[in-house]
Amino acid sequence: MNKTATTDIGTGMTVHAEDLHREYGRGGAVVHALRGVSVEMAPGTFTAVMGPSGSGKTTLLHCLAGMDRPTRGSVRWGGTEVSRLPERRLAVLRRNRVGFVFQAFNLMPAMTAAQNVALPRRLAGERPDRRRVQDALARVGLAGRERHRPGQLSGGQQQRVAIARALVSRPAMLFADEPTGALDRATGHEILALLRARVDEGGGTCVMVTHDPVAAGYADRVLLLADGVVVDELDHPTAARIGERLSRLGGGEQ
Repeated sequence: MNKTATTDIGTGMTVHAEDLHREYGRGGAVVHALRGVSVEMAPGTFTAVMGPSGSGKTTLLHCLAGMDRPTRGSVRWGGTEVSRLPERRLAVLRRNRVGFVFQAFNLMPAMTAAQNVALPRRLAGERPDRRRVQDALARVGLAGRERHRPGQLSGGQQQRVAIARALVSRPAMLFADEPTGALDRATGHEILALLRARVDEGGGTCVMVTHDPVAAGYADRVLLLADGVVVDELDHPTAARIGERLSRLGGGEQ
């Protein structure tokens, strides 16, 4: 039985974080990555998270996506508090509701591009729709590369496989950590347009960490972090406005 239809979420979910703290280490060596962050991302919105290196961007993204647990505070997806769910229940919910684009790709080297894209659905016990997998790869410019393994692809092509994997299930929530970092400018624009379309056409909720003001200009809103707190917020951002605000935080991210 093909259960692919169960992954057609169709619309996004509200992502709400309340008073998030995340600490690493103990005693005098403790690092306060997040210091009381409260944010909300509504369905059908695209939010970019920016700030200097070490500001807590990726930590926030991982907490919002259920990849990491806050030390204190809560994360809710719709009406469900996920920050305290048992790991098994969280894993199932994350698998069925979340698409995540890792900065380091996280592809399986022995698998083809198509197998990597289909992997999350196989892990969910489903039989992937071959046409949907092919379409996802075609949408990121990899038609004809379905049988190539990661070692046969460039860094930019591997990133596109990772993005196709995140998009193939049409997730309610999409989280992306530097999704265009390994791409040339033209391909980066194509990928950002895909993320934008997921929000505009599918009603998804997208949260992206980026250091690029041009990439952040595709978002509806930019959150600026410094030292683990949200220090500024821009609605309807432009690259010029973003660059100017980042310069106030010490020149942005290198």
